[in-house]
Amino acid sequence: MPNKNELSRRDFVRKTASAGAVGVASPYLVSSTALGQDGQPGANERIGVGLIGCGGMGRGNLGNCARYPDVVVTGACDVWKPRRDAVVTWNKKAYKDTCKAYADYREMLDADNIDAVIVATPPHWHTLISIDACKAGKDIYVQKPMTMHVGESLALKNAVKRHKIISQVGTQIHAGENYRRVVELVRSGNLGKISAVRTFNVMNQGPQGVGKDPNTTPPEGLDWNAWLGPAPEQRYNAILAANSYNHCSWMITGGWTPGMAPHIIDLPIWALELGYPTNVSCSGGRYCIDDDGDAYDTQEILWQYGDMTMTWMSTIANSYGFDFGSGPMSRRLGIYFHGVNATMYANYGMHEIVPEGNRMEGKETPPKSIPSSPGHEREWLNCIKTREEPTVNVDYHCKVDIPILLGNLSYKLGRSIAFDPENEKIIGDAEAQRLAIPEYRDPWKFPLEYLG
Repeated sequence: MPNKNELSRRDFVRKTASAGAVGVASPYLVSSTALGQDGQPGANERIGVGLIGCGGMGRGNLGNCARYPDVVVTGACDVWKPRRDAVVTWNKKAYKDTCKAYADYREMLDADNIDAVIVATPPHWHTLISIDACKAGKDIYVQKPMTMHVGESLALKNAVKRHKIISQVGTQIHAGENYRRVVELVRSGNLGKISAVRTFNVMNQGPQGVGKDPNTTPPEGLDWNAWLGPAPEQRYNAILAANSYNHCSWMITGGWTPGMAPHIIDLPIWALELGYPTNVSCSGGRYCIDDDGDAYDTQEILWQYGDMTMTWMSTIANSYGFDFGSGPMSRRLGIYFHGVNATMYANYGMHEIVPEGNRMEGKETPPKSIPSSPGHEREWLNCIKTREEPTVNVDYHCKVDIPILLGNLSYKLGRSIAFDPENEKIIGDAEAQRLAIPEYRDPWKFPLEYLG
């Protein structure tokens, strides 16, 4: 596979040899891409799926794919040897000894028996791996947060379009029935003109947060330099490395807003068919939590969308959930749609309408019109065969991803950011424009060829 990064695959493999790179022999498989029409799997062919990033979310996505008879798991890649090896041996019955372990994702993308990949690494790797997968002709399922920078989001969107890739982003709540009913209610007009939407995610980790660990020595089998990849240099921390929940306490992943907001603001963006915001402002800070992390514990974002506004509240220092509960500490989240006739509030599994006086009298519940999802991963697999777009493809999800990234950029700069939705660019702020395109740590290079 052609690769524009200066670090060659051969060099990468040599450098990760200390992490225990393995070459598990796998039986000969005829790639489904060699059998399907136009180089893609045919309706009756098996899809060779590989996993890049073998943590809990990735294994969950892989398991949801592997349970279908038209899927064969052919690869598992991670820079942490015990994790990649665990996937290979995790479910022999489902994988039928077809899964090979890789330390270098580029070697895995070279494999002919892999048609599609699940990208479930820490978020700072998502863009580079996903774009390399696009260049290799592999369809992609990308865990959220999709990217960490506005430039990454636009570059990935362009790569998917240029290489005609089928993409799905892992906001699996989008597939639920409750979200469908909320969208139908909003679009029915029953609530009247909606001028404001409020969204939030709260919990209480205070004051100790995720804790402290003085050990800065990576365990045997983990290549910490490869784990960091294009991200800025920082010392190993066992709490950070442990799982995606802990990732959200560090700014290397953008904090809890990119970690949770993609699931939550997805609903109003879907229901109201929002484009990009025109202005974004953010405030917050690390006020209460004392742990090894460096992310904010409190954050508020305001997005301006033409004739309406949407807000986001995130805190890990208080779990009061408004209409969604109080009392014992718990993670709580929700969305409020404020219409001239009523307010509707919802979370993943419920929705409730609070009328404004008698303005909801005579308004009938709209009929079900949005078909049920076959399952978020199953939809992706179906679309790999039909070449139709999944509901949460990269192009759609940019409308979710970019507002979040603009919010974090506003937080970093301490000022509002103006955005041109038509031309998809920050306006009137040269520093914000520069910071929207990350500078990757050597030898990794940002794929500028996919930006305009």
